[in-house]
Amino acid sequence: MKASIVTGPGETNVVEAPTPAAGPDDVLVEMRACGICGSDLFYIAAGGLPPRQGSMPLGHEPAGVVIDVGAAVTEITVGDHVVVNPMAAPGGIIGNGGPAGALAEYLLVENAVRGKSLEVVPDHIPFEVAALNEPMAVARHAINQVTPGPADRVVVFGAGPIGLGATIGLKSQGVDHVVVVDILAARLDKALAVGADAVINSADEDVVQRLLALHGAGESIWPDKAGTDIYLDAAGVPAVIDTALAAAKTGAKLGIVAVHKEPVSVDLMNVMGNELTIVGSMGYPTEIFDVTGDIVANWEKYKTIVSHTFSFEDVGAALQAASTPGATDKVVVTF
Repeated sequence: MKASIVTGPGETNVVEAPTPAAGPDDVLVEMRACGICGSDLFYIAAGGLPPRQGSMPLGHEPAGVVIDVGAAVTEITVGDHVVVNPMAAPGGIIGNGGPAGALAEYLLVENAVRGKSLEVVPDHIPFEVAALNEPMAVARHAINQVTPGPADRVVVFGAGPIGLGATIGLKSQGVDHVVVVDILAARLDKALAVGADAVINSADEDVVQRLLALHGAGESIWPDKAGTDIYLDAAGVPAVIDTALAAAKTGAKLGIVAVHKEPVSVDLMNVMGNELTIVGSMGYPTEIFDVTGDIVANWEKYKTIVSHTFSFEDVGAALQAASTPGATDKVVVTF
């Protein structure tokens, strides 16, 4: 089979690799779609992760069709459309330093257990949408970390894939009012399309003043705090932290799911005085298939997140496009 691997710092190649065979506890999946993540671009720049520098398989956002099922596997049949949990692979995380990646024609799911290592999705869900399952689990965990209630007023910073996924998830959970902030008008249009109640273009609007207008004034020992209950950082720039903390009322929460590559200064007097909660969000400890039902129910909204698709024959171009700032939002490779 053909597989895309990292062959050195900044280098990838499509190579011939042995087609895996399913053992009695395994399932063999023919890949139909695999998303490209920012972490893939990091792995490429670094030349791969130990111990596979120079020969690391790529791809951890898989969707495909089951073509072989081991004799001991239950609840999975040939022909099922499935999404896969890359974290559950016993030999190492799929596409994250493990021996297998999903940017390949076939993927072996070892010790296959439905609801743990893979899940079935209905046939009518497009594979490029199903491949969003893994990153949308990241968005769902971020939501769970800030524990929103129906009456909460939430602002999501960043209308990229995670921010849009969080927006859909928040509205699916019945959150009253969700505002999305970004600097790109096209992304804000997508936010409205997937259900945001309002958007703010921070390139030309004062975010704090707009939040005051949308959510009213919040209680605080300091003036000019917004009534927003939850701030979710899916952008990863220092200005987001500064803005959120400048607007935050007493008791507000700030969730951080974006990657910050540099340290960010925080006014701890503000955190203390307003009794703010700052919580991080990493991965998806339990959410990998919790989000699947929402993707199935709202797949047309989730489809909005995918900005570009490339065939596997053009995987090099897909990786290049994903690594070009501003060129794409979410790239999915199809097979």
